[in-house]
Amino acid sequence: MNYHTILSHFNITQLNDMQKAAMEAIPKPNDVVLISPTGSGKTLAFLLPILQLLHDKPYQIQILIVVPSRELAIQIEQVFKKMGTAFKINACYGGHSVKTEEHNFLQPPTILVGTPGRIAHHLRAKNINAHTIHMLILDEFDKSLEFGFKHEMEFIIQQCVNLKKRILTSATQLEEIPTFVGLQNNVQLNYTKESHQLDAFLTIKSVNVKDDDKLEALMLLLGKINAQSAIVFCNHREAVNRISEQLHFFKIDHGYYHGGLEQIDREKTLIKLRNGSIKLLITTDLAARGLDIPEIDTVIHYQLPMTEDVMIHRNGRTARMKSQGTVYFLLDKNDVLPSFLKDTPEKEILPDKFIIPTPSLWKTLYIGGGKKDKINKMDIVGMLLQKGQLQKEDLGKIEVLDYSAYIAIKADKIINTLNTIKNQKIKNKKIKMDISS
Repeated sequence: MNYHTILSHFNITQLNDMQKAAMEAIPKPNDVVLISPTGSGKTLAFLLPILQLLHDKPYQIQILIVVPSRELAIQIEQVFKKMGTAFKINACYGGHSVKTEEHNFLQPPTILVGTPGRIAHHLRAKNINAHTIHMLILDEFDKSLEFGFKHEMEFIIQQCVNLKKRILTSATQLEEIPTFVGLQNNVQLNYTKESHQLDAFLTIKSVNVKDDDKLEALMLLLGKINAQSAIVFCNHREAVNRISEQLHFFKIDHGYYHGGLEQIDREKTLIKLRNGSIKLLITTDLAARGLDIPEIDTVIHYQLPMTEDVMIHRNGRTARMKSQGTVYFLLDKNDVLPSFLKDTPEKEILPDKFIIPTPSLWKTLYIGGGKKDKINKMDIVGMLLQKGQLQKEDLGKIEVLDYSAYIAIKADKIINTLNTIKNQKIKNKKIKMDISS
């Protein structure tokens, strides 16, 4: 399969400069450190060139990709599968069934992606053979260190005794790379400088909160901007929950995201954000990077970022690929703009009255069956068009997981569709269907 065919699966006609540089550097006999902003396409940048370094020996793990979060592991697995190669990839991470992962290792994948804790567990349990691994990729390496995975990563690297290549990626400049990584003769590709060129596409504004009621100010701002394609960042999950409760009170569609949620709930939120069922996300910095989130128009700092790196990652969710974006800082009487903010923000004046944002045109249909039930996208599309009395334009993005599927359907059609198909079968099986909550 040629690269043009692979890129067509992502509706991409050509690689960006960073990806081209990675394509040239990674196949050479050296280690690579790739530093590039969030949203610049690092995942494809290392997945494409490693294809040249894979051999056809079946049932051997050749490449190990270590990531700081389960969401990033899932994302990389999905991207690689979408590439449509003949090579197998599996993901392992906390919250995923250990038994399922052990079953997958009966016929080991060519590429294994996972979080440090779960990979270390499988190595200690001797579920995987690290001796066949010849390439190690530490994706979002700085974040793994930040999350306290140093000891697990050190153990993992010690087990990979036949490594010929190491690739490290990060969204920000690495101050120091620990010796346990074992980098040798490395080439550094630093594209963080390009992020400064994007400042021309980013508008920064500040909001002075009246009466120190930051939640009321946020609601007024969301109404003013019509809350389309926006992420609200908080430092604490309690703030996320408090904002979400207020949005629920006004029946405003949104998602919320933090580390205290179950994996499936976090996954559903990201699916709805990708398919347009929700366009407003309230989150901690867990969603600042390393997640497959579509282009966002607006970033709101409900609570101020603690460091420059955190601000860069948050702001990096908008004004990507030379599109316009706006960042808001909400300031009460105790807040001071960060000293590392180089630009002076424009003052945003809030209205006196709250206006409820326009609802999304889409809702998400849940189907209680997925890949493990031999259900694919075409099965779902066929059923919805033939039995659900929908037109193609009524269907949006479809994501099929192992045991479930989520389909974006026009909001004004979804109730009638559900009533029409509720007794239908897929692959001769009665499957639960409902509007995703």
